[in-house]
Amino acid sequence: MPGSGVAEGVQVHASAIVDEGARIGRGSRVWHFAHVCGGARIGEGCSLGQNVFVGNRVAIGNNVKIQNNVSVYDNVTLEDDVFCGPSMVFTNVINPRSAIERKNEYLDTVVRKGATLGANCTIVCGVTVGRHAFVGAGAVVTRNVPDYALVTGVPARQVGWMGEHGERLEKLDERTWVCPATQKRYALTEQGLRPEG
Repeated sequence: MPGSGVAEGVQVHASAIVDEGARIGRGSRVWHFAHVCGGARIGEGCSLGQNVFVGNRVAIGNNVKIQNNVSVYDNVTLEDDVFCGPSMVFTNVINPRSAIERKNEYLDTVVRKGATLGANCTIVCGVTVGRHAFVGAGAVVTRNVPDYALVTGVPARQVGWMGEHGERLEKLDERTWVCPATQKRYALTEQGLRPEG
């Protein structure tokens, strides 16, 4: 495995490719047929499933799980504790054409801490998915997703709120929501949904 940027104890399957210069943090695992490009920055405790591709201009935080058949293209940032479901899709050009070079037009996509991107969803470039948000399977995200929002459909629309535990929140009153699993409460403020306390 080339490069001194790969921490001791990182597990890389024999069929995977990690290019010279890539940085991968302690305790991370790179599974079958994955390819990590030389400019990629990957944190500790991450899991890259079978057939995952990670581009050069990609930053991945700690404890990120990327399931099989996901390509994380240039200009994508995944913060800590993000989950990318099987075969979900990132884009990085808003109006691609095969005959027109647009590498200088890549748009930044940011997925904030603790967010979940469901299987087969698509994240159109240039958006931010908020902290602990939840994108349902097969949804197509074309605009920013608020913190803790649950979005589904094509195009994705908000249909509820999700707690940090990954459960759909139940409404107590006009400004208070609760997690049915943990009983943690969340308050709806002018800045959006926030945990109480």
